[in-house]
Amino acid sequence: MLVLLPPSEGKANPGEGAPLEPESLSLPGLTAAREAVLGELVELCSGDEEKAREVLGLSEGLRGEVAKNAGLRTAGTRPAGEIYTGVLYDALGLATLDAAARKRAADSLLVFSGLWGAVRVTDRIPSYRCSMGVKLPGLGALAGHWRTPMAEVLPAAAGDGLVLDLRSSAYAAAWRPKGEVAGRTATVRVLHAPTRKVVSHFNKATKGRIVRGLLTADAAPKDPAGLVEVLRELGYVVEAEAPGRAGKAWSLDVLVDEIH
Repeated sequence: MLVLLPPSEGKANPGEGAPLEPESLSLPGLTAAREAVLGELVELCSGDEEKAREVLGLSEGLRGEVAKNAGLRTAGTRPAGEIYTGVLYDALGLATLDAAARKRAADSLLVFSGLWGAVRVTDRIPSYRCSMGVKLPGLGALAGHWRTPMAEVLPAAAGDGLVLDLRSSAYAAAWRPKGEVAGRTATVRVLHAPTRKVVSHFNKATKGRIVRGLLTADAAPKDPAGLVEVLRELGYVVEAEAPGRAGKAWSLDVLVDEIH
């Protein structure tokens, strides 16, 4: 099973950890594309601060993120699973998993990123600010930058099992499973059952709880139909829609009564 996650806007301070080693990150086929984004981002943020803020879409209160990006090559690092914070990652609670579940997380979770493309939760990265929606002056829109290298690398990373896609639309734009891989991919929405509306906070929290439940239960469904069965066994109300034709992902709605 491969679980595709969005990153978080908020990130922990890595402290005095060892500096970044781009060649040590997982999915080495993305190294050249990572270096291209990293190089332009550092250059951008080492120059005109106002221009950098505009390109990155940062408010006045986030001005300090520009200097942080300028120092990415020498900044301390921590495992990505410790860097990413926020609602989904709080609910997932990687640090509180037992050793076996943490091992499953290391093997199955893949976090998408405007800067790194995608990383494992064990990959050591610095804190940064660069969303997938950014359009860098030289490279252009990051989602477009990542499509070709992702298409070359991600099908192999997906293996022959289930792909559980929990990404937001901005990050899904960087890689959309196709063909046979798409047929064993499931996307998930979390809906407030009484209103049938998506609400951001509990959408993220429920997705984090779903991933935690799969990891702690040592569940490894092979396909979307198996995932539906496992989620129902874990107590979720799930409505599933199989694709109308080959080469399309399944759509799953998880219905939640309470907004929390």
